[in-house]
Amino acid sequence: MASSPRPPAAQRRRLQAPPSALAYLSAVAALLALAAVAFSRAGPRFPHPPATRRCRPDAEGSWSAGVFFGDSPFSLEPMEHWGISKADGTAWPVANPVVTCADVEEAGFPSSFVANPFLFLQGDEIYMFFETKNSITSQGDIAAAVSKDAGATWQQLGVVLDEEWHLSYPYVFSYKNKVYMMPESSKNGGLRLYRASDFPLTWKLDKVLLEKSLIDSVIINFQGSYWLLGTDLSSYGAKQNGELSIWYSNSPLGPWIPHKQNSIHNTYNRSSARNGGRPFIYDGNLYRVGKGQGGRYGHGIQVFKVEVLNSNEYKESEVPFVINKPLKGRNAWNGAHSHHLDVQQLPTGQLWIGVMDGDRVPSGDSVHHLTIGYMFYGVVIVLVLLLGGLIGAIHCALPLRWCLPHTEKRSGFFNVDNKFFRYHNLSSLILNFNKLGSLGGRISYRTWKGRVYVVVAMLILVILTCLGTHNIYGGNGAEEPYPIKGKYSQFTLLTMTYDARLWNLKMFVEHYSKCASVRDIVVIWNKGQPPAQGELKSVVPVRIRVEDRNSLNNRFNIDSEIKTRAVMELDDDIMMACDDLERGFKVWREHPDSIIGYYPRLAEGSPLEYRNERYARQQGGYNMVLTGAAFMDHGLAFKRYWSKEAEVGRQIVDSFFNCEDVLLNFLFANASLTSTVEYVKPAWAIDMSKFSGVAISRNTQAHYHVRSKCLAKFSETYGNLTAKRFFNSRGDGWDV
Repeated sequence: MASSPRPPAAQRRRLQAPPSALAYLSAVAALLALAAVAFSRAGPRFPHPPATRRCRPDAEGSWSAGVFFGDSPFSLEPMEHWGISKADGTAWPVANPVVTCADVEEAGFPSSFVANPFLFLQGDEIYMFFETKNSITSQGDIAAAVSKDAGATWQQLGVVLDEEWHLSYPYVFSYKNKVYMMPESSKNGGLRLYRASDFPLTWKLDKVLLEKSLIDSVIINFQGSYWLLGTDLSSYGAKQNGELSIWYSNSPLGPWIPHKQNSIHNTYNRSSARNGGRPFIYDGNLYRVGKGQGGRYGHGIQVFKVEVLNSNEYKESEVPFVINKPLKGRNAWNGAHSHHLDVQQLPTGQLWIGVMDGDRVPSGDSVHHLTIGYMFYGVVIVLVLLLGGLIGAIHCALPLRWCLPHTEKRSGFFNVDNKFFRYHNLSSLILNFNKLGSLGGRISYRTWKGRVYVVVAMLILVILTCLGTHNIYGGNGAEEPYPIKGKYSQFTLLTMTYDARLWNLKMFVEHYSKCASVRDIVVIWNKGQPPAQGELKSVVPVRIRVEDRNSLNNRFNIDSEIKTRAVMELDDDIMMACDDLERGFKVWREHPDSIIGYYPRLAEGSPLEYRNERYARQQGGYNMVLTGAAFMDHGLAFKRYWSKEAEVGRQIVDSFFNCEDVLLNFLFANASLTSTVEYVKPAWAIDMSKFSGVAISRNTQAHYHVRSKCLAKFSETYGNLTAKRFFNSRGDGWDV
């Protein structure tokens, strides 16, 4: 047989030649773009419903405002600890934050954060004035909200003061039956006082108190005189965070006389010299609120007792002021820092109310993430060019004539010498770069070793691209709660376990205690020696409820110590993201008379047969959800479960040691003509019992057979389940 002729040498060289630069760069760019798009979509897998969209991120943070109550200014607790609930069906209890940028935007005013809140009490109404940063103009304006239920809920009134310059720190007070506001307006060069012509919506300039650039200024009436305290930026070398000056007068309208010791504090090392809220009087003593620095602006709140205040002398000392710091990190609305507090006594004289701002991320966090992300992208570009040179796809050589010195004009010996010196350095750099460009062919992608190098390099490029994409488009890393009608709430997490599953329980408690809306965790201990309280690492209170006997009915025991209306029953071997819990909690708040679960099931046929989620999806719907991962109203659900009508069902549960969740589904269906179950699809969920070897139902077929028996017995006593609930019928995109 005649052999085929060999191709010419030039053609053989073309066949063995490395890919062109254009083809190489196109292939790599396509791969990295695909990785970036896929990774960016993998994060926020489920869209936010329009009513719960969050504000645009801001370089200064995501500040919001929360309300606190206490028997004194020094014993303040977040409002959720007081168990204040709303009868309109949205929050049991109401939780902080009470005012966010989303609330301001919903009122029709673009906002990226709210901060520096001040209260003004007028009869039964409480007004809150605060800075809102316009997300379009990046300028601070003054907005207001009003509460008619002692601070539990707030109605937005919108922006009430908007100037051509930045405004913040809206200190509001009354004098001779008139209401005044003294916002920080240092960008305009003076301390301006406004008077309400139509409180609280319309304000007119009354006068300029001082022709100085004062920030965070307050006025307090103490011992027969009015005292103005602020940070003066008008003098040369003034320190924004370490300076405090004082003026005094017999009227808040002035004229103001400077204190003889000004500046009272004037040092970079002085902590909290800058005001952080309204001074208050308690037990006859005057206290000043300052911004704690902690290495950055507004790290916390510090309180100082004013020991001496007269026209010649000022002296203060720090006093203990502790508000329990949230331990949930970015998942808490004030997890990073706070820098403002206004506390006043309610007209009843029994309680004090405080309003504080807070941020869940450190200042400049978004800029930091953008910088890191673009640094990753820059490294990717450099590595792509380097890899292209190593495989011979990219050849790069810069001509030395680009850096030849121009000496047409005589400009002196030193200038010529400097030009040749710069030429020498630049030419050395180009020669080194050209050496790097001559590395072509160092890696042959036609050998198996070369292909391994290329694959590893591509994998590194994909990882770096994903890291860059995550930093730029991944948000602030917080799993935030979802508000309803501007309100947040909390729930109690219940899990039932025993001694052989302690390993699961430890991970369970540590993980879920950091979820934003989890108030408490209750461990229902069914069997064996319960763990000591210190064995469980948690940032929320954990209560271990030891049961007398090992029964699945214990899951729904009536518990008067539960402080929230909503409970989530969650098996200790299920791990899912906090965001999944937050979405399920939001759906339950919208359907509080239903069971909201993450694992749908379908019971159908004659007799009824228990079917899994895959079968339910094939049939297009479900009529049960597993209560091993479900939200419910514990007062409603547990009362039904322990009713006299459910006694037969509870006996069946004990006899099979199974089906307690099936029984609860029947009891809900028996009490309603409409659907009583709602499904929420988790982004991911892991069954940890597969790793521990202590799964309760190892034989799935036998487990389903028992449940089918339960269905037959329950249907004889309680009738049929409700009609099939179709997937993707709720409209929020979370039940697909």
